[in-house]
Formats: sequence, structure tokens, C-alpha cells
Amino acid sequence: MHRLTVPIADEEIRALHAGDTVYLNGVIVTGRDAAHKFMKEHFIEVEAVTAVDQPLYAELKRLLDGGAIYHCGPVVQKLDDGTWKFVAAGPTTSIREEVYQADVIKHFNLKGVIGKGGMGANTLRACQEQPAVYFHAVGGAASLIAQSVKQVLTVHKLEFGVPEAMWVIAVEDFPVVVTMDSHGVSIHDTIKAQSKAKLAELIGV
Repeated sequence: MHRLTVPIADEEIRALHAGDTVYLNGVIVTGRDAAHKFMKEHFIEVEAVTAVDQPLYAELKRLLDGGAIYHCGPVVQKLDDGTWKFVAAGPTTSIREEVYQADVIKHFNLKGVIGKGGMGANTLRACQEQPAVYFHAVGGAASLIAQSVKQVLTVHKLEFGVPEAMWVIAVEDFPVVVTMDSHGVSIHDTIKAQSKAKLAELIGV
């Protein structure tokens, strides 16, 4: 078992292997389809970030450098004092971000991507090069995971809608499992290959 605090150093990432249990601590950012698309179109693919987008860009560069992004569309509650509370914080299926993830990892120096279901070859390659890892969060445990979210610090792009906004959250002992590591190992690929072989055996191919 590993206990890591964001920002995470390269050597800490290299020490992780597929199958390791990790408890994350520190500040992470949520981001789903709209956030990833926005980051790629407004920050990564442009020659220069516009003056309007510059404050958010600078903030994300700070938060994500050595940090983690969580594929999550939370259920939130706005409290009487104007602050927010996470009621449910389950992971979103990550493969939807495959078209963006490698670029986001490299551009922002991400060390962790959190979600469920795993990701593809481009993300695995980026994990090796960066280095970074994919952390699998348990699906169906949204309320339990929300207990690890100790504070909602702020939210960006709320105009995208609550699930698609970029929530900046402080987490404590956030439970995840490494399923894609920086050494090129993907548990998801292994299971897929084993399942394919078993299916071929069952149908006699």
C-alpha cells in the first residue's frame, strides 16, 4: 500500500506498479468530456492562450503540475454559506477521454489520471513517457468516495454544468488502485486478452 501526496514526484510514480493500492492526499481537479475538450482547444492546440483564458490556464498549470485529474461528474450540494459539498463522487468511464488524455498529461505534467474502466494505447504510452499512472477508482461507491473529499476549494467552468465543471477538491486518503503504470503494464489490456482467449476456447475457435 502506498500513501501519496499531490504533487507527486517522478520517482514516486516510477515506484508504482499495476495492482498497487494507493491512498491519495492533497488537491486534485475533476474533469470530464467538456473540460478535456476545452483544455485541448484553448490551451494545447493554440499558439498563444487568450487574455480571457490566461487566469484559468495559469491556475491549471499550477494545480496539475505533478497533480491528478479525476474523471468524475459529482453530485454536489450548495451550503447556506455559499460553499459546496460533494454528496457523491463516483468515477466516470475514462475511455471517453482517450482522444484528449495523452496531450493533457504531457502539456500539464500530470502524474495521475483517476477514473474507471481504463484507457487506451495513447494514454498508456503517455504514462510511460511522462511518467504517469492511471488510478482506478471503484465504481458504485460514489457516496463512500465522497467521504474522502474533505473540502471543495473552488469550481471552474460551472457554465459547463455541474457534472462537467472543473471542481478543485482537497482529498484525504482517497482510495485507488494502479491499473496502468509507467512501465507499460495495463491490467485492462491483460484482462481483455485473457477474456478473448477464454471466449475463443469456449466457442472452439
